[in-house]
Amino acid sequence: MRGWFGRSVLSVDYQRLLQALADQTQLGQGPLSCQETAAAFGMDVVSARVEAQRSKAKRLVALGWFAESTPGRFTLAQAVAGPGGGS
Repeated sequence: MRGWFGRSVLSVDYQRLLQALADQTQLGQGPLSCQETAAAFGMDVVSARVEAQRSKAKRLVALGWFAESTPGRFTLAQAVAGPGGGS
């Protein structure tokens, strides 16, 4: 669904989530949860913040940027990660 659009068409918040998962992939680490991303971004890990992260992550799944490997755990979609596993 991403088509020909690059990450620059996404808002800064979405780009930040993409970068967090790209970094995670580059380090060879597994999927991220929304609690982990909220904490990594210096947010209080409270329901409202976590749900905001989850909403953004689900939107990126729908747009083809993320994959939800297991419920609540997100990775870069294969087309985004590519064979080298980065951006």
